[in-house]
Amino acid sequence: MKLNPFHLAIPVHDLPAARRFYGEVFGLPEGRSDTHWVDFDFYGHQLVIHEHPKTASQESAHTNAVDGHDVPVPHFGIVLDWGDWEALAGRLRGFGTRFVIEPYVRFKGQVGEQATMFLLDPCGNALEFKAFKDMGQLFAK
Repeated sequence: MKLNPFHLAIPVHDLPAARRFYGEVFGLPEGRSDTHWVDFDFYGHQLVIHEHPKTASQESAHTNAVDGHDVPVPHFGIVLDWGDWEALAGRLRGFGTRFVIEPYVRFKGQVGEQATMFLLDPCGNALEFKAFKDMGQLFAK
């Protein structure tokens, strides 16, 4: 299956802090930029951070219960290979990242078993990174 790169533009109320976070903490390559926005290569996808006043969801995220955890909504992220997910979790811990939901394996022993972690960027945007031992179960019920 061919995946086309997605384009996602998100609001950030502190452009320099968000630029450091995505560039240094995640190590994402930076693309084009201007005084009020920056493009990043987000695992082959185009993530753009746009300077914008703080939004309601950045002030106080809504949550939904999933597997005994309060998952922030809205959120975005990427599905990584298991080893890449483990490496990212280690990298984030090395930077002293505070997680909303610490890295763990959910739905253990069930269809769709996955590793996941949730965190916030410096502007309150929620991100989820996950991995499946069996990528064929990405949409399994």
